[in-house]
Amino acid sequence: MSIDTARGVLGDATINELEAGLRGTVVRPGDASYDQARAVWNATHDKHPALVVRCAGTADVIRAVEFARSQDLPVAVRGGAHSIAGFSTCDDGVVIDLSPMKGVAVDPVRRRVAAQGGVTWGDLDHETQVFGLAVTGGLVSSTGIAGFTLGGGVGWLVRRHGLASDNLTAAEVVTADGRVVRADAREHPDLFWALRGGGGNFGVVTSLEYELHPVGPQILGGLVFYPAAQARQVVTRWRELTAHAPDDLTTMLVMTTAPPLPFLPEEVHGTRVVVLAGMYAGTPAAGEEAVGPLRALGTPIADLMGPMPYLGMQTLLDPLWTAGAHNYFTSAFIEPSDAAVDAVLRHHAATPTPFSEVHLHQLGGAFARVPAEATAFSQREASVLCNVIARSPDATDFDAHVAWAREARADIARHGRGAMYVNFTGDAAQDKVRASYPGAVYERLVRVKDVYDPTNLFHLNQNIRPSAPHAAASAAPAG
Repeated sequence: MSIDTARGVLGDATINELEAGLRGTVVRPGDASYDQARAVWNATHDKHPALVVRCAGTADVIRAVEFARSQDLPVAVRGGAHSIAGFSTCDDGVVIDLSPMKGVAVDPVRRRVAAQGGVTWGDLDHETQVFGLAVTGGLVSSTGIAGFTLGGGVGWLVRRHGLASDNLTAAEVVTADGRVVRADAREHPDLFWALRGGGGNFGVVTSLEYELHPVGPQILGGLVFYPAAQARQVVTRWRELTAHAPDDLTTMLVMTTAPPLPFLPEEVHGTRVVVLAGMYAGTPAAGEEAVGPLRALGTPIADLMGPMPYLGMQTLLDPLWTAGAHNYFTSAFIEPSDAAVDAVLRHHAATPTPFSEVHLHQLGGAFARVPAEATAFSQREASVLCNVIARSPDATDFDAHVAWAREARADIARHGRGAMYVNFTGDAAQDKVRASYPGAVYERLVRVKDVYDPTNLFHLNQNIRPSAPHAAASAAPAG
């Protein structure tokens, strides 16, 4: 069966030739597995790709890139399929699906791990924790390592060991012309610099290598719930205490609505609450002193902070962030002044659904000590990352929920420099992409883009547009 696309018709012979050159498989419209193959974590994006190429290895990725280029088809690259803005899929194009590529190799002596592009943080943590090692990973274990890392990577180890991208030591990349290059500090150093914060602009990252650190297996972590009536007190005390926190401690405040969970009193179910979430990366005994004051920011509704396995902390939020809901994230790096706190509390009080939230992520520590010029991720001076989330189980009134999030972000972002975190954004607005990188950094990213993807084949991302005049025309945003 031929496939009609916006760029023309893909005939059976053309598709069969592609599939014959793969170890993996091609999923087409009409196949029994098509709806499953095209589904992504964020249900907001219900796209219908022409083909989903489920790659078994780097050779399959090369073949898929060459095919898409030869047929003038849009390319979406999928690892964990968690892209908030929907970059993991597309209409009438080729989805290069890395999810079958799950290889992980740990070198406990050198404290290094090499992992393929389809690996999730749950996969990676499972392998590294056998040796008591870890690297900064996602807050939800089903998140793919690749997209998370390329955009920066904020997690529970960010203050002790920096961003995931700060710990990236090398990457294998399939470029737009089908070449395979290894990028590290010596080979393709400009590409290596760009991969650490510049997103998926420069090719398909088929393998990532990280530095590992001793972590766990037991840590001190968990959640403390406070009533919204004490929100101002909780946020301002958190701000004061975390300004002098040890690097081993990473926390965030979650402005949310209390779910109907058995450990919460029934009378608070459905009411707004402030949740302290945090982890101390050292020994649990040492963590008790550091965490103690944070357990008394107000009068707790429930205190679930205590010793637990690192793997438990890495999956703690998973039940709240399952696939299939509609999600829109938008973010800003801010300083938590009194006026910023006012804005956060004001918009928390107006959350449109019980699932919509405002998060305040504590930064600093190792995150702040990386020189600004060392990586493409450049917002090292910020002390807090604010993430505004509109989330709903279905599409009902979702446009209005998104409008709330955008308004909240615009208000809160006034208390920073206007930059967003590219992993926490629900759209591809070019002005916000540019605002997230200082001018010299953005210009350097463009120069790297010009070398590795001059025609903007990889434009389904927070796009760094190449300088060639004809390239910008191909950069149609996803959504």
